Amino acid sequence: MNQNTRVVITGVGLAAPNADNLHDFRDKAIRGINETTEIELRYFGKAPAGICTFPETKYRKKKDNKRGTRAGCLGVYCTYEALNDAGLDIDYYDRSKIGVYIGLTEHGTVETENEVYNIKQYDYDTKYWTHHHNPRTVLNNPAGEITMSLGITGPHYSIGAACAAGNASLIQGVQMLRLGEVDMAIAGGISECVGSFGIFASFKAQNALGYDEDPRLACKPFDMSRNGIIISEGACVYTLETLDKALERGAKIYGEIVGYAMNSDAKDFVLPFWERQAECMELALQRAGLKAEDIDLVNTHATGTKSGDIEECKAVKRVFGNSSSTYINNTKSIIGHAMGAAGVLELAANLGSFDDGIIHPTINITELDPECALNNLVINTAKQVDAVDTILNNSFGMVGINSTLVVKKYKG
Repeated sequence: MNQNTRVVITGVGLAAPNADNLHDFRDKAIRGINETTEIELRYFGKAPAGICTFPETKYRKKKDNKRGTRAGCLGVYCTYEALNDAGLDIDYYDRSKIGVYIGLTEHGTVETENEVYNIKQYDYDTKYWTHHHNPRTVLNNPAGEITMSLGITGPHYSIGAACAAGNASLIQGVQMLRLGEVDMAIAGGISECVGSFGIFASFKAQNALGYDEDPRLACKPFDMSRNGIIISEGACVYTLETLDKALERGAKIYGEIVGYAMNSDAKDFVLPFWERQAECMELALQRAGLKAEDIDLVNTHATGTKSGDIEECKAVKRVFGNSSSTYINNTKSIIGHAMGAAGVLELAANLGSFDDGIIHPTINITELDPECALNNLVINTAKQVDAVDTILNNSFGMVGINSTLVVKKYKG
């Protein structure tokens, strides 16, 4: 592996609960516009959720979407958008040297629940079970649907890393480029979880499902009245290229991935552990060759659970407590928790800071929890600063998996 190979982000495609393109997504993040709505799920009832609206047949026919999955539909849309954003024709690179790496928290739950529900009308006779079920539910399905749509013959697979999966996919892309395994990486995260009543029921059983009479106010990390996670669907895909190749073709460069780390709490199935989270951030900084005070913006993972927010705040205070120049925000307050897509969507919401120096706010904070009182936490209103040159992006997940990315503005 050539650790000196520099890897940059050249294209971004996304579908979020409040936008279907990066420009609108960034604009709404700065203005703190939350479009969470209330949905009703079979067997469960009503709950706040983030739902994506995007042109589902822009790049793939309706019959192909019907045969495939919601996750695949999201992935195909975002990949084409990322390639278009990057100004890349798919034939610019050898298709056998393009890798597709997609982070997932869960996959197959939605399809299985739907199929069980469908055969109910036949007294649960499994002869009516669809023959499409297996290819729809294998873990590599969303990545595979992307390759089939674009004729990519290089490696594809999904990264199962709970809610750290989006960050993990970008890390995988960087590593494969540095190894020379691929010449270009399509990397991102996808979540279709709002289609599963079981996910909502499980979070409710854990007393971790958030609620508010106004669903737009339901996701409130760091606030004293926070009461849990707001589940969202979404997807975000990046084109990653080596710096020399990006410069060779005159690409627009969003930023350079200069550091990353992943580690494990090895402690609990659900409860996070601040010491391992702090160590993850510290290792990412070390690999980036940066100190805490070199980071201009930390985007937190905080989901709106009582203990989870506090644990991350302990970690952030240990790493950045002495840095007066580091600002902190949270994107989930605006879009909810998009699970496997969370890290990549949240990074996308902040990439524009490199250009405009604006840090989008953490919204829905009425009374800040004293245990979450971080220095320079941007609350409710966007903050204009002199410059943002470095972003540290946190994403943590169940069964104790942590991920941190450090992205730097490319200055030539």
